[in-house]
Amino acid sequence: MLAFGVALGAALTVGGALVFEHGLGYVPCKLCLTERVPYYLTVPLALLAAFLPPRPARFALGLVALVMLYGAGLGVYHAGAEWAFWPGPNDCGGGAGAGPADVGDFLKSLETVRPVDCTTAAWRFLGLSLAGWNAVIAAGLALVAAVGALGLVPGAGRWAQPSIGPHQPGR
Repeated sequence: MLAFGVALGAALTVGGALVFEHGLGYVPCKLCLTERVPYYLTVPLALLAAFLPPRPARFALGLVALVMLYGAGLGVYHAGAEWAFWPGPNDCGGGAGAGPADVGDFLKSLETVRPVDCTTAAWRFLGLSLAGWNAVIAAGLALVAAVGALGLVPGAGRWAQPSIGPHQPGR
């Protein structure tokens, strides 16, 4: 069940980012798009871990923990660039929505369209930008996956199979 929880958390996080992008019109920057990659890797890896026997499931959850730790690092880097703690990437700029229909419209759009800047937070909630929330969520998912990988919670793989043996209660 732990692996399912990690997969669900990752899927909901990416789903939220897609709602902000396609539903609310926030255009993501290059770093925003890069921050989604660990989630795209985590969902199938965590689902795989849910169906594997315990030992391979723990290995898969260890990979998930490392991937999400990398994702948390990306989020910290992005949020730090937004707060001007350090410079952001020089080549940062995201998409600008739908492209113009013809060359005249394209030339006219060059006057008004501005590439998305990685160092400017488009939205904040409780003082954290989307990049900051990504760092928090990715770190949380990394922690949960690491707990499962280290075997600190029984049943990280194969639907939390009950143990069989003389130590089982009631024997």
